[in-house]
Amino acid sequence: MRRVVRQSKFRHVFGQAVKNDQCYDDIRVSRVTWDSSFCAVNPRFVAIIVDASGGGAFLVLPLHKTGRIDKSYPTVCGHTGPVLDIDWCPHNDQVIASGSEDCTVMVWQIPENGLTLSLTEPVVVLEGHSKRVGIVAWHPTARNVLLSAGCDNAIIIWNVGTGEALINLDDMHVDMIYNVSWNRNGSLICTASKDKKVRVIDPRKQEIIAEKEKTHEGARPMRAIFLADGNIFTTGFSRMSERQLALWNPKNMEEPIALHEMDTSNGVLLPFYDPDTNIIYLCGKGDSSIRYFEITDESPYVHYLNTFSSKEPQRGMGFMPKRGLDVNKCEIARFFKLHERKCEPIIMTVPRKSDLFQDDLYPDTAGPEAALEAEEWFEGKNADPLLISLKHGYIPGKNRDLKVVKKNILDNKPAANKKSDLINAPKKAADASNTQNEAKLDEILKELKSIKDTITNQDERISKLEQQMAKIAD
Repeated sequence: MRRVVRQSKFRHVFGQAVKNDQCYDDIRVSRVTWDSSFCAVNPRFVAIIVDASGGGAFLVLPLHKTGRIDKSYPTVCGHTGPVLDIDWCPHNDQVIASGSEDCTVMVWQIPENGLTLSLTEPVVVLEGHSKRVGIVAWHPTARNVLLSAGCDNAIIIWNVGTGEALINLDDMHVDMIYNVSWNRNGSLICTASKDKKVRVIDPRKQEIIAEKEKTHEGARPMRAIFLADGNIFTTGFSRMSERQLALWNPKNMEEPIALHEMDTSNGVLLPFYDPDTNIIYLCGKGDSSIRYFEITDESPYVHYLNTFSSKEPQRGMGFMPKRGLDVNKCEIARFFKLHERKCEPIIMTVPRKSDLFQDDLYPDTAGPEAALEAEEWFEGKNADPLLISLKHGYIPGKNRDLKVVKKNILDNKPAANKKSDLINAPKKAADASNTQNEAKLDEILKELKSIKDTITNQDERISKLEQQMAKIAD
């Protein structure tokens, strides 16, 4: 007998907006016309692109800083043009990259407890694009590898540790790039472009491995993302301007595995993917709903689960990484929905009666440790994400220290090649840092001495003046 209803543990997932006092209020969300999500989230901070006069800025708020945000709250404001896209580093919760209309990419170090003063000095400025930079995306498994794509139709892959552009793919796209997505281990990227093509690119060989013309027939913007199994999920529009979603196998792009038509709304569908549960959440810009689908191996492959609806349209959306969720409440996703003047968290939950850890909902997930160094990846190595268990909740590790990160980002030391270099490298580094420390100490001691001398001189002068005053008074 055929099953009437498909069995799935995610059939009853439901969404719920948090109470008003847990929202972030009085935020002037950016009005720039660009189809990025305008919001980036990690287990420590929520970052939101905001309206700024005379340049570009974004807010970075600690997650617990809910309620009304004061107009004078500090921002990250080093760009000279509007910020178009932001992305948190997956291997360090205090490092964020931003791309802007001023043609630059900037990488910022956020203090551990959030901003107390506005941040105008980035750790590094990455210059290489000739037009505005609308896309930034960190490599999923290699430390300090950042991709940026601009309206010059070029994709540049940077080693943030040295500030160098190591790969420049400037002849692969003839029209505007709508989005770029890394695959699970970061060996390939897929792109959606205004010429209606989806391309699968090996960035290190600098060659197109697969491409599909007219992925979606409509002229409006598309999106393409890699799934964990290597397939590609796309959203776009039909010739009749109906919104579509499709599933493709990059090894055979002739026909889609699945193609579904949805509705005739004109907002771009932003896909957010959870590789652990294989659920895709679609948030339309200007929509007031989030639709979610489960991807499986059985026909029709893309299974509609449900829709979370609300009254207010969304200007943008942030998606929390798995390690930032509350596993005790069976929370499987958390969105940060941007309204015109506020940011509202929305929690997706699987209803379960038991309070115990649900290991079927939480398989081991990508942790904050990088599996490769930048140099290893550029040399051709690949590695899957290093996984962590969420059984006892996610506890940030000790290695995420500010100093370590700063050194890591500012180090311009080339990769050690010879064996002797490898042995001597730590020794040299230790010697160098000791010399530096000693020099700094000398400097500080000199400064202290000069301050003491000044104070002594001032004391003498004051006592002389007091004596003179006393004489005059007499």
